[in-house]
Amino acid sequence: MPNQVEEFNAYRARMNEKLLGANNKLIKRIFNLDTNAYAEGALDVKTKELLGLVASAVLRCDDCVKYHLESARKAGARTEEVMETLGIATLVGGTIVVPHLRRAYEFWEALEEQEG
Repeated sequence: MPNQVEEFNAYRARMNEKLLGANNKLIKRIFNLDTNAYAEGALDVKTKELLGLVASAVLRCDDCVKYHLESARKAGARTEEVMETLGIATLVGGTIVVPHLRRAYEFWEALEEQEG
Protein backbone atom coordinates (compact mmCIF):
# COMPACT_ATOMS: atom_id res chain seq x y z
CA MET A 1 0.00 0.00 0.00
CA PRO A 2 1.44 3.39 -0.95
CA ASN A 3 2.54 5.65 1.89
CA GLN A 4 0.43 8.78 1.60
CA VAL A 5 2.85 10.87 3.66
CA GLU A 6 5.80 10.00 1.42
CA GLU A 7 3.72 10.46 -1.74
CA PHE A 8 2.50 13.87 -0.60
CA ASN A 9 5.98 15.05 0.35
CA ALA A 10 7.58 13.76 -2.85
CA TYR A 11 4.95 15.42 -5.03
CA ARG A 12 5.15 18.68 -3.06
CA ALA A 13 8.96 18.77 -3.27
CA ARG A 14 8.98 17.97 -6.99
CA MET A 15 6.39 20.60 -7.87
CA ASN A 16 7.86 23.26 -5.57
CA GLU A 17 11.20 22.75 -7.30
CA LYS A 18 9.56 23.28 -10.68
CA LEU A 19 7.62 26.33 -9.51
CA LEU A 20 10.63 27.97 -7.89
CA GLY A 21 12.83 26.95 -10.82
CA ALA A 22 10.63 28.99 -13.16
CA ASN A 23 12.22 32.03 -11.52
CA ASN A 24 8.98 33.97 -11.09
CA LYS A 25 9.67 36.79 -8.63
CA LEU A 26 6.09 36.95 -7.34
CA ILE A 27 5.87 33.20 -6.65
CA LYS A 28 9.28 33.25 -4.92
CA ARG A 29 8.17 36.14 -2.72
CA ILE A 30 4.92 34.40 -1.78
CA PHE A 31 6.85 31.24 -0.82
CA ASN A 32 9.29 33.36 1.21
CA LEU A 33 6.47 35.21 2.95
CA ASP A 34 4.80 31.91 3.84
CA THR A 35 8.06 30.50 5.24
CA ASN A 36 8.69 33.58 7.36
CA ALA A 37 5.10 33.82 8.61
CA TYR A 38 5.41 30.41 10.29
CA ALA A 39 8.81 31.11 11.88
CA GLU A 40 9.17 31.53 15.64
CA GLY A 41 7.97 34.94 16.79
CA ALA A 42 5.57 36.26 19.40
CA LEU A 43 3.74 32.96 18.79
CA ASP A 44 5.62 29.68 18.87
CA VAL A 45 5.84 27.57 15.71
CA LYS A 46 3.41 24.92 16.98
CA THR A 47 0.70 27.52 17.65
CA LYS A 48 1.22 29.06 14.22
CA GLU A 49 0.96 25.67 12.54
CA LEU A 50 -2.25 24.88 14.42
CA LEU A 51 -3.65 28.25 13.33
CA GLY A 52 -2.65 27.42 9.76
CA LEU A 53 -4.43 24.09 10.17
CA VAL A 54 -7.67 25.81 11.18
CA ALA A 55 -7.50 28.23 8.26
CA SER A 56 -6.66 25.45 5.81
CA ALA A 57 -9.52 23.24 6.97
CA VAL A 58 -12.01 26.12 6.84
CA LEU A 59 -10.78 27.01 3.35
CA ARG A 60 -11.01 23.29 2.45
CA CYS A 61 -7.47 22.94 1.15
CA ASP A 62 -6.48 19.30 1.70
CA ASP A 63 -2.87 19.88 0.62
CA CYS A 64 -2.56 22.73 3.11
CA VAL A 65 -4.18 20.63 5.84
CA LYS A 66 -1.62 17.87 5.24
CA TYR A 67 1.26 20.34 5.24
CA HIS A 68 0.16 21.94 8.53
CA LEU A 69 -0.53 18.58 10.16
CA GLU A 70 2.99 17.42 9.40
CA SER A 71 4.53 20.75 10.39
CA ALA A 72 2.54 20.82 13.64
CA ARG A 73 3.69 17.29 14.42
CA LYS A 74 7.31 18.28 13.81
CA ALA A 75 6.76 21.25 16.12
CA GLY A 76 5.60 18.91 18.88
CA ALA A 77 1.81 18.93 18.55
CA ARG A 78 0.11 16.03 20.27
CA THR A 79 -2.93 14.18 18.96
CA GLU A 80 -5.20 15.83 21.54
CA GLU A 81 -4.08 19.30 20.42
CA VAL A 82 -4.60 18.48 16.74
CA MET A 83 -8.06 17.01 17.35
CA GLU A 84 -9.09 20.06 19.39
CA THR A 85 -7.79 22.30 16.61
CA LEU A 86 -9.73 20.35 13.99
CA GLY A 87 -12.82 20.61 16.18
CA ILE A 88 -12.51 24.39 16.17
CA ALA A 89 -12.01 24.35 12.39
CA THR A 90 -15.17 22.30 11.96
CA LEU A 91 -17.11 24.60 14.28
CA VAL A 92 -15.96 27.68 12.37
CA GLY A 93 -16.27 26.15 8.90
CA GLY A 94 -19.45 24.16 9.46
CA THR A 95 -20.37 20.71 8.30
CA ILE A 96 -18.88 21.30 4.84
CA VAL A 97 -15.50 20.83 6.56
CA VAL A 98 -16.34 17.28 7.72
CA PRO A 99 -14.93 15.51 4.60
CA HIS A 100 -11.67 17.41 5.11
CA LEU A 101 -11.76 16.51 8.79
CA ARG A 102 -11.92 12.84 7.81
CA ARG A 103 -8.95 13.13 5.46
CA ALA A 104 -7.03 15.14 8.06
CA TYR A 105 -7.57 12.44 10.66
CA GLU A 106 -6.47 9.76 8.20
CA PHE A 107 -3.30 11.72 7.35
CA TRP A 108 -2.54 12.28 11.04
CA GLU A 109 -2.79 8.54 11.59
CA ALA A 110 -0.38 8.01 8.67
CA LEU A 111 2.06 10.46 10.28
CA GLU A 112 1.83 8.57 13.56
CA GLU A 113 2.39 5.22 11.82
CA GLN A 114 5.35 6.59 9.91
CA GLU A 115 7.08 7.62 13.12
CA GLY A 116 6.07 4.34 14.76
